[in-house]
Amino acid sequence: MPPPNRAAWIPAPNKPLEIKSAPYTPPGKNEIVVKVRAVALNPVDYMIQTMGKMIASWVQYPFIMGDDVAGEVVQVGLGVTRFQPDDRVVGHAVSMDKRSNRSCEGAFQEYAVLRTNLVSPIPEYMTFENACVLPLCLSTAACGLFMKDYLALRHPNTTTSKGSTGQTLLVWGGSTAVGRNAVQLAVAAGYDVIATSSPKNFSYMSQLGASQAFDYHSPTVVPDIIIALKGKQCAGAIAIGDGSMPPCIDIVAASSGSKFIAQASVPQPAELPPKGIKMVSFVSSLILFFVSTWFKCKVKGVESKMIWGDDLMENEVGSAIYEGFLPDALQEGKYVATPEPYVVSKGLEGIQEGLKTAWKGFGAKKVVVTL
Repeated sequence: MPPPNRAAWIPAPNKPLEIKSAPYTPPGKNEIVVKVRAVALNPVDYMIQTMGKMIASWVQYPFIMGDDVAGEVVQVGLGVTRFQPDDRVVGHAVSMDKRSNRSCEGAFQEYAVLRTNLVSPIPEYMTFENACVLPLCLSTAACGLFMKDYLALRHPNTTTSKGSTGQTLLVWGGSTAVGRNAVQLAVAAGYDVIATSSPKNFSYMSQLGASQAFDYHSPTVVPDIIIALKGKQCAGAIAIGDGSMPPCIDIVAASSGSKFIAQASVPQPAELPPKGIKMVSFVSSLILFFVSTWFKCKVKGVESKMIWGDDLMENEVGSAIYEGFLPDALQEGKYVATPEPYVVSKGLEGIQEGLKTAWKGFGAKKVVVTL
């Protein structure tokens, strides 16, 4: 008999989560079922909840969301050799991606189905709360850095045998959750990294492996980085956060090397759910943002593309990160699970308030709920 399962269901767009029973779904080929012990919450989760079909038109409600999960394996599917029951793992749940669109693959439940190419074992020293902060931000950074239709950088490894590439990557927004992963992944792949952050995070950027950090608030930050890149081969840039694209376009255009920007930045509404005039204003700002960004890229001879963090589920990058790199990197202490978890509640009942907290932001930490 399968164990009873419960989930935090979203019953309809712009509705609060409801805690109800859910089917226990056995794993299919190359899948595992995980007993969820901790989930991390992302601002995009709250945006999807409150904006519904505008962002995920394919979803059929009721539905189970959630991306970041850590827990224990309870069942393995056909072809699975990397895991066995009771293994402690962290994984990227992909229910909200239209290539899945299955509630059983959502994180916000007691038993979740995960794809093994998006799962890594976690070492004994690491708690579930610390591990669950990784998946979505790690995957988003990896998509932008390594997928062939983005920056297409060399994959990371835990040895020094491959040596340096001799190229420099710009990470604008290095202290963000995605940025911290981008810095570490690029350094592990053999790239020199220049990052932007506030001055209070300069030393942390150095700890993660960045060779230089610049204050993104500085009025001279763009010419300062252009000077820093002089004589170097630029590997392109990953632009993270509001306002990151215009300076990245100027810097990449003025530097030698790749003229590509992996874009993880869109304007966000000041308040959700947006209604009436707020919705019209938000949609207008999005249109203006994309048009102005496209035009500036064309004028400067730069290419850019928005990152969708689930894309690595269907290409070689997923297994390169979660199978080939992360297990050893975590075990050997060569990769930092960051940001720190901020545990706001215990149980599925705490997820809804946790989503609101995640949207508002909680400093340099990531909101986590334990189960």
